[in-house]
Amino acid sequence: MSGDVLAGDGVWSDEADWELADLEGEFEDAAHVAMPTLAVVGRPNVGKSTLVNRILGRREAVVEDIPGVTRDRVSYEANWAGRRFLVQDTGGWEPDAKGLQQSVARQAELAMHTADAILLVVDAVVGATATDEAAVKKLRRSAVPVILVANKVDDQRVEAEAAALWSLGLGEPRMVSAAHGRGTGDLLDDVLEMLPETPREGTGGVGPRRVALVGKPNVGKSSLLNKLANDERSVVHDVAGTTVDPVDSLVELGGKVWKFIDTAGLRRKVSNASGTEFYASLRTKSALEASEVAIMLVDASQPITEQDLRVISLVADSGRALVLAFNKWDLVDEDRRLQLEREVDRELVRVPWAQRVNISAHTGRAVQKLVPAMETALESWDKRIPTGRLNTWLKEVIAATPPPMRGGRLPRVLFATQATTRPPTFVLFTTGFLEAGYRRFLERRLREEFGFDGSPVRISVRVREKRDRSKK
Repeated sequence: MSGDVLAGDGVWSDEADWELADLEGEFEDAAHVAMPTLAVVGRPNVGKSTLVNRILGRREAVVEDIPGVTRDRVSYEANWAGRRFLVQDTGGWEPDAKGLQQSVARQAELAMHTADAILLVVDAVVGATATDEAAVKKLRRSAVPVILVANKVDDQRVEAEAAALWSLGLGEPRMVSAAHGRGTGDLLDDVLEMLPETPREGTGGVGPRRVALVGKPNVGKSSLLNKLANDERSVVHDVAGTTVDPVDSLVELGGKVWKFIDTAGLRRKVSNASGTEFYASLRTKSALEASEVAIMLVDASQPITEQDLRVISLVADSGRALVLAFNKWDLVDEDRRLQLEREVDRELVRVPWAQRVNISAHTGRAVQKLVPAMETALESWDKRIPTGRLNTWLKEVIAATPPPMRGGRLPRVLFATQATTRPPTFVLFTTGFLEAGYRRFLERRLREEFGFDGSPVRISVRVREKRDRSKK
């Protein structure tokens, strides 16, 4: 009866199939496989963000008909012909930029160094400029493969003019019209041939770890990122809602490189947001899905709000590791500290496992403590318990505290395995349903025995279907 292993409702129909359960990693989540990165670079206003949207097949990057709209490096997940990869939109690169544009150019250069492949976009109507030639000179020194993209080729007349871009020395220019989609399919086929299956060493896979900064508007996310980076990576203003796009920043902390994503503040309800706020909320959720650990900022000087709890629930539901950073600690007096402890005990009962750090993004107080908190949370998030050790421990716990009886029968736990990591997910194969309270008890004991500080733990129950002996 091995063909009826698991019914759609999660009920096992044949005890012989329980042996199949001991396949560690069988259910490993493909969503966490490291993806290669394609960086889209070029001088201002050549249509990089329009091309990014065309590659994604959806309008994600902000596009306006003026130069300099994109300032930060923003990553999006793309899928072409069944291959998943990250597309990184960048601000316009200029070799002699000053002021804000210098920061924008520096972010674009960082994208060039960390990507697995690069699209250099040139305006075919204007032709090769001195800035384009400077970009080619810089890219030739890197070991990263580069495709030259001649954009704005809307007709055959421009196509003839674009042929002159061979002179840049990057080989055949791929002629596309990002605005109309012309030639982008062939371009993506070429991209897939050039992209490696996995990120090259130092750009993905084992690092950098991805950190999402989340919280309600004006809680200090951008200020914290700037303090950690010791640089003005994100625009900061007292007005809530300054950040709209998720902002990527590579920051070196504790001897490691971390990829921080500064996100827009999440409103209490998406339905209350409009225009850019609505799309910022959706992009923030996407950024959270792309992260491994979230730093949830809470304003320690104010009572914990419904907005805070909503964002915390979003992180917990996403299955990400979690660090609670109580910001603005420099504004907290002794009375507020006592009040905050009571609020934490009362309001944050869903995430008692989260790492806690009291910081001040404004003064820099204790921000260095975020690194060990993130490392502990990620270590727990990646942790796997051997099946033999797990079952030995589980038998002892159940022998000491059996599950509650249901329908006059005592459910038996026949076998357990850790199905996945990220977050740690355990499957218990039983003869009867286990009450939610008993599952919480097992999670509590699991944490006491094996740790998992800073990471959610999920426990799933698979119940064996009772055999109908009358058919025998």
